Amino acid sequence: MIRPRPPHALRTLLIMVAAAAVIAGLALAGPAAADQAKPGRFTNAISDSFADTFADPSVILGKDGWWYAYSTADPLRSGDPSGIMHIARTKDWITWEYQGTVFDASNRPSWAAPNSFLWAPDIRYIQGKYVLYYTVIDTLLNPGEDEAIGVATAPTPTGPWTPTDAPVIAPRASGGTFLGTIDPAGFTDVNGDSYLYFGGYHGGIWASKVSADGLTATGELTQVAIDNRYEGGYVIRRDGWYYLMASSANCCAGPTTGYTVFAGRSKSPLGPFVDADGIPLLASAVGGTTVITQNGNRWIGTGHHAIATDAEGRDFIVYHAIDRNEPWLNQPFGINRRPMLLDRIDWIDGWPRTRAGAGPSDSPQPAPVTGSALGIIADDPAARGFTGLQPGPADDQAGKTALVDGDARSKAPAPGNRARVRLDVRADQALTITLGSGRQQVTATVDPAEQQLHVTAGPQSIEGSAALKPTPGWQSVIIEVDRSRVTVSVGDSDLADPSAEVRLDVPGLRLRSAPLSLSGDGAVIDNLSVRSIAVQARETVPTPGTGKLLWADEFDNGDLTGWNWLREDPAAEVADGEFTWPLQAGDLVGTANTAGALLRTPPKGSWIVETKVELDLGADTVRNYQQAGLVIYRGDNDLARLCSVAIWNTRQVEYGRELVGDAAGRLSYGAAMIGTPAKETWFRVAYHRGAKGEHHYRAASSRDGEHWTWGATWVLPAGEAPKIGLVAHGGASPATVASFDYLRFYAVR
Repeated sequence: MIRPRPPHALRTLLIMVAAAAVIAGLALAGPAAADQAKPGRFTNAISDSFADTFADPSVILGKDGWWYAYSTADPLRSGDPSGIMHIARTKDWITWEYQGTVFDASNRPSWAAPNSFLWAPDIRYIQGKYVLYYTVIDTLLNPGEDEAIGVATAPTPTGPWTPTDAPVIAPRASGGTFLGTIDPAGFTDVNGDSYLYFGGYHGGIWASKVSADGLTATGELTQVAIDNRYEGGYVIRRDGWYYLMASSANCCAGPTTGYTVFAGRSKSPLGPFVDADGIPLLASAVGGTTVITQNGNRWIGTGHHAIATDAEGRDFIVYHAIDRNEPWLNQPFGINRRPMLLDRIDWIDGWPRTRAGAGPSDSPQPAPVTGSALGIIADDPAARGFTGLQPGPADDQAGKTALVDGDARSKAPAPGNRARVRLDVRADQALTITLGSGRQQVTATVDPAEQQLHVTAGPQSIEGSAALKPTPGWQSVIIEVDRSRVTVSVGDSDLADPSAEVRLDVPGLRLRSAPLSLSGDGAVIDNLSVRSIAVQARETVPTPGTGKLLWADEFDNGDLTGWNWLREDPAAEVADGEFTWPLQAGDLVGTANTAGALLRTPPKGSWIVETKVELDLGADTVRNYQQAGLVIYRGDNDLARLCSVAIWNTRQVEYGRELVGDAAGRLSYGAAMIGTPAKETWFRVAYHRGAKGEHHYRAASSRDGEHWTWGATWVLPAGEAPKIGLVAHGGASPATVASFDYLRFYAVR
């Protein structure tokens, strides 16, 4: 049907009325609409505007409403001085402002050696102060390099910082050297106990209880992750689980860096932490579920991270990585160029997966949601969006505040069914927060006088409570209602480490959309946000699958037709349906190139290659670096290698890469770790050619040939496709034989 056009005058009048209505609507709803708009988009690296390198990032939402990031003490740009740990801030995770350094000559810790690096900061808010942990590589307490953990406090996120007169974790001597006392990370448990995690490859990751102010270690140390595997530990709490996430492999191998973040979880902050397959992070054949690893785009070496949570309750991983095309900050084999990156976390089947397993992003992505819906200005909540809120006293930490003296209500209704409220409240003041209405509501009361957090929810008024720890300063209160699940937490830092938490399953709860209510007797609040809860991905992105068999050698015909030897080993043979190869004393990486490889030309197009290797490397003992597995061979100085390998006391699946790292021809070698080896381990590599003609190889391992752990991708240069082969080397003592059951090429499904 074609509608007749109105007369010109009437049409003009209608347009004027419509325009007036739009203008009036914008005047009334404009701020709310703006606050509810989709967030902006960021593109990694997020530190590009102020730094070329911003490694080992740690982040916190300050009480002034800004997000602050801290980095290790590398120069920001080529040619700059190193600085003594850097600070930057943002409101939206897109636009950043550099804020200077943590220390300078006037306040540098007195017990640190004059030339010591200060690395790997970790920021917390504890008892009304900002607390910064950091690594001191060399102290004045002992001769030689003796790593320790320092701590400093400040009234604001930018300082002035006052270091303590002694380390919070002192150097730890062992066997004539000092253990790796590096990479600190604080954590507060729901019973109010505080912990500090630290350590690295030389000694493992450990945990210590610390005093309530976070400045003094108390009690015995507990090891939570095996040595020679992890560093950069970071602990959060989610759904009653404690997650230890830590980085593995070399952080700083330039264009061959394979740094990867893995996770284990426990019902205790002291472990034991196990991965999704039930393998402990303390086992010799060490466990770890992949959180983020490189995917074949420009970013490699993804690791040493922190976790940030946005206003919708979505977690983000903040980490450093290396551009494989621009790995050096200044001179080759100088400082690695490690900018700060950001990507979302999806919690799938109880495990954190970066972009549902897709890994680091190099294209525009939705930024974390900041601010509030309902027309509320988060860091000035009395300005608009509420009735009954009064301007509060100016605060040295928070700036503008709001005063809850009686009852206050949001002008617009809060979301129903799936809602999240977050605010800061002065820790010595009581406050009641109500979502919903009638019998379909949730009420939380923070009562510091009674030292109680009390929650009532749903038509049956189901109740729960938790003890509050007395503390000065500000505390963050978070209410999340996800259908029938209610979680209310209170804590200082708001870094997924609440000091009190109530979790309720409430049958029949159907939270109504209604104004948010606040009630208090002179309670001072700030940083108020009201949002719907973010929707998580439910499944990981697809991983490569095998299609039809393209070619196979089952090693049952007694010869090696179609294979070519690189430095033939007469001890290797085909017998009884296997290719057996005693481990060689040589190696395939480095300048010697003494080990052999059995090679063949792969099929055309995309494919998956698979082999099964029986290799008994024992456990716990040092058998460096016995290994066997697959090799992608372009030349002695340009290869990738996927093997079960003994690395000191550990047994790992290592996916290594060697190439010429600079114009002078110097070699670079690094690796990513993928899965956990067994006496029998299956390996796969999926191949495709990229848009620029480069050769992409993604690797996987399995302990049963059915369930596969897919990990890092290495990219080899364009040109003729490399050979594919088998290797067995790294040490002949004790005598060990690798037995290969087959080599198969499949189409990619």
